[in-house]
Formats: sequence, C-alpha cells, structure tokens
Amino acid sequence: MTAKTAGGKAQDKKPRIALALGGGGPLGGIYEIGALRALDECLEGLNFNDLDVYVGVNAGSFVAANLANQLTTAQLCRIFVRNEAELHPFHPDVFYRPALGEFGRRMLAAPGLIFSAVTRFIRNPYDQSLLEALTILAQAAPSGLFNNEGLHEYLERAFTMLGRTNDFRRLKRRLYVLAVDVESTEAVCFGAPGADHVPISKAIQASTASPGLYVPVEIDARYYVDGTLRKGLHASVALEDGADLVFAINPLVPVDASAAVRAGSLKPGSLTGAGMPNLLSQTFRTMIYSRIRSGMEQVTRDYADRDILLFEPTRDDAMLFLSSVFSFESRRMVCEHAYQITRRDLLSRADQLESQLSKYGITLRRDYLEDPNRTITTSLYGELLPLYVSNRKKKKDKRQSSADLIDL
Repeated sequence: MTAKTAGGKAQDKKPRIALALGGGGPLGGIYEIGALRALDECLEGLNFNDLDVYVGVNAGSFVAANLANQLTTAQLCRIFVRNEAELHPFHPDVFYRPALGEFGRRMLAAPGLIFSAVTRFIRNPYDQSLLEALTILAQAAPSGLFNNEGLHEYLERAFTMLGRTNDFRRLKRRLYVLAVDVESTEAVCFGAPGADHVPISKAIQASTASPGLYVPVEIDARYYVDGTLRKGLHASVALEDGADLVFAINPLVPVDASAAVRAGSLKPGSLTGAGMPNLLSQTFRTMIYSRIRSGMEQVTRDYADRDILLFEPTRDDAMLFLSSVFSFESRRMVCEHAYQITRRDLLSRADQLESQLSKYGITLRRDYLEDPNRTITTSLYGELLPLYVSNRKKKKDKRQSSADLIDL
C-alpha cells in the first residue's frame, strides 16, 4: 500500500490489521481459541499478539483482551482448554456464580409488592381482578440468575501479572470491548476515548453479561449487558479505526437441524426435544446470525477498499449444542473441532486468500493445511509431543498413586 507525502511523492504505508471476535458464551470463546490457533500457525507473516486493533464482544472480548495482553494462541489453548496453567489456573465456574445478592433483594421486595397489589384491588375492585393486580409480583423476579463478578476478579488478577495490564491506556495496541447501556440501549465501546478509564476486566464483565442469564454490571452509575444485543461482531469498530484487513470469527451460527442430521452431528428430533435451553440458544443464534449477515453486507459496501475475512462454523455443525464448558474433554473437543474446521476453510479458499493476503505480506502454509495428521496437540508440541505425553502419563500415575494411598 502507498500514500503520498506533502510533496506528492508516494511512500509505503504499513497496512493496519485487526481482529474482531464475536460472542457465544464460554464455549464460543473456546471455539475462537481453536480457530485462532489454526490461523496463527497457517498464516505466515501474521502475529496475533502484534495486531493494530482488537475488537471483542461477549466471549470474544475475553479472548481479544488476552491476545492484546500478549498471551499467545498456544498459551490460550494450554490455559483455558487443556487446563495446564499451574500459576493461575482457570475454572469455568467463574462464569456461573449464583446471583445470591440479587435473589435476596428481590425476595425482600416481594411483601411490599403483595401489599401494593392487594391495596390497589381493594381501592378499585372493578379496575382489575386480584389475580391481575398480583402480576406486579413479576418485579420480584431477579434480573439475572448468575453474577459474573468472578470473571472480573479472575481477569483483574491475571492482568496485573508481570508484562500485562488491566488498563486500556497502557496497552501497546488498541483494544475495544463492546457492551450495551441498558437504559439508553446504545452500544458503548470501552477502550475508546472517554471510556478507556474503565478496567479491562470490568469492561469484559459487562460485555459478557447476557440478559436474563447475568445481572447487569454497574459501571460509573450506569448498567451494562452483552454487546451482542446491538451487533454480533462489531467489525465496523475496527474499520472505523482505520483497519485495512480484519480477521473476524463468529461462533454463533444457528444449526440447520436437517443438515446436521445428514452430517451425523445431530440425532433426529434432538434439537426440539432437548428442552428450553437449546431452543433459546437456537433462537438467539438465529437473531445474531441474521444481524451479522446484514452487517457484513453493509460494511462490505461502506468499506469496499478494505478486506474482511470471516471464519465461522458451518450450519450442519451441532458441536456447540452438544458440549459442556464444565467438561475438560468437551472443551478439548470443541477447540480441536474449531481448529480443524478453520484449517479446512483456509484450504478450500486457499487460492482466493493467497491473492488477498499477499499485499499484506501474509502467506499460507499449505504444507500445514494439507497435513491430514495435524492436530491441536501436534501444533502445540510438535517434536516435543513424545516428551509431553510421557510427562502427562507420569503426572496421571502420580495422582493415581496418591489416590491409592488415600484409599489405603
């Protein structure tokens, strides 16, 4: 790329490269880590810890902030997927602490609401029935089932370790975390001027607060929830910041049940027969997916001179529906699945991508893409794999021996 100086002479201009990560809850974040690992090793000339702009919403904000804080894709895999971090281990239950304080406040409000309903009925019994008057008790329902304060506490500790920061203003690269102001319904871009004083950990807590599931997060006397209420990716934030190339990852794709059954990733009737959680997930994914489609069309028109590369699961993929973030095995499977899907996507688009990426000095490692035996494990450990397996076996045997001694 070239730009002109004041004298009209052309000079090279370093292209700005960005990463935009969507939501999807904890498993969506695991999916993004697997996809990023595939991109990281198969795209030569690209350093995911040295991009110009990072944009994240919901789980994507968690992953983007860690990358901006110089955790490599390999470290993300080891810490959050394989649970190998001894210094600062991560446990998924930080996402799911019951909102006990919220429950208590709502229960204390219930007697007053009942009194108000009965009083209203007695004063004007012809206005509405007692049952209708008691509908005011809906106000006693909690604003969320869980409190994700634990996530903020975890990240606050992690980002104050050597070489990291919990301050947007001290990062070497720009990081934007998206959330929505509950009262104004406007998207707020934490990390942008005027909103960069908020700790990164607190911004992520707000961005991951999915309505109904989590209690809204209070910041500066305002309340915030999940940024996907406005947009699924917010890639436009990176483009507005001057990015020439945006890598975007979206884990939130609704399942085409018929296609998933044909592909063997879903049993007939299991989606509609799985109860409310999966139906709500499918509904939410459909809304987000629709917004992302229309949003991508819009930014493609508005920024026709820029390049946006989107990576996401296929519609016949039911893996995220069938997995649990609390299972180490499920996390490894989702991460590996995302890794392989992204590799296949890169290989199927290789000719087109090589042409697009060449102007940014990025090349494809076709030898990696065409290797049928490559996995997350070989990607992480390579020639050290036999030693890694041996050490893991020794640790497992040691734990088993300790357990046998306890039994004795």
